Amino acid sequence: MKEVKKTFNLSRFLADNAVVVIFVVITLTAIPISGLSLFSITQEIFTRIGRNCFLVFSLLLPIMAGMGINFGMVLGAMAGQIGLIFAVDWNIIGVPGLVFACLIGMPIAAGLGALAGQILNRARGREMVTGYILGFFMDGFYQLVVLYLMGPIIPVHSLNITLSRGYGIRNTLNLDVMRQTLDRLLPLRLGRISLPVANYLVIAALCVFIVWFRKTKLGQDMRAVGQNQAVAHAAGIPVDRTRIIAIIISTVLASIGQIIFLQNMGNMATYNAHKQTGFFAAAAILVGGASVSRATIPNVFIGTVLLHLMYIVVPRAGTNLFGDAQIGEFFRDAFSYAIIALALVLHAWRKRANAELARAGLRGNTEENGA
Repeated sequence: MKEVKKTFNLSRFLADNAVVVIFVVITLTAIPISGLSLFSITQEIFTRIGRNCFLVFSLLLPIMAGMGINFGMVLGAMAGQIGLIFAVDWNIIGVPGLVFACLIGMPIAAGLGALAGQILNRARGREMVTGYILGFFMDGFYQLVVLYLMGPIIPVHSLNITLSRGYGIRNTLNLDVMRQTLDRLLPLRLGRISLPVANYLVIAALCVFIVWFRKTKLGQDMRAVGQNQAVAHAAGIPVDRTRIIAIIISTVLASIGQIIFLQNMGNMATYNAHKQTGFFAAAAILVGGASVSRATIPNVFIGTVLLHLMYIVVPRAGTNLFGDAQIGEFFRDAFSYAIIALALVLHAWRKRANAELARAGLRGNTEENGA
């Protein structure tokens, strides 16, 4: 039996990796124009990997379960922020404060994830847009809790974090009690570059968990559900329950990721910090070459590096080219939104092309059998 040799097809490669290629071209073009040194770019990239990767990883399991990108991960971000508010209010300093915030945020995130999973099961086939709108809907409840209920109903002890009227949380919350606690827990310097080793260890532990989880019975069930729900149901897999679990895990991971992100920033925009969480995480994983139906661990790292490399160099390049930093910010936002749109269009195009090929194959087999 002859072995079929795979030949490299450039057009096919460019079509499959169009998003990655576009971002590589954009960033390579902008780097020399920005005037930034290699050291400053490298330092910023290492910092942003430790700060953002955990959030992006929270998208993997819903994609594996066939639910697309979980834009509803902002529910987890809200839960993490509530945990941080209580940690600051109780003045729990350093790593214990981060752990306390996680312990408060994770149960809330699990409950919100279960609710989101039930809703997304009723919006089968439209999970992404439903999750996006669900984030806006739940933001209203978050605002109600943080702006009106914290103080009169939910006890808040520290007057430093409340509004002047005596209830509600300030617009900007200072996180000095745990600012970059995780980043500085295990300091390491390679020449002039500082590495947040503890962040990387947490991310590595999450990677190990994801690899292990995929091999478990539940992980195999998620993969089967993602490939074909009808076949999975016929095989006795509880499809709805499996999808809900995927969303719960994703939402809980998003709450932890938001805590890691905000402790690095050192402050929290109480009413706005969570709003773009799902958008930036989705942009990162799509830039890394993932699609709404398939994503891997390398996609997360590649996407995080490329997206944030663009965020670093494009605004400076815009400033140098046009003398206005705001133009660079406009370019950055435009590219980010465009890349999500392009990835979704390419996914739809591939899905339609594959369906047409399958139908053509069936017609060919029918004609052969008829002959």
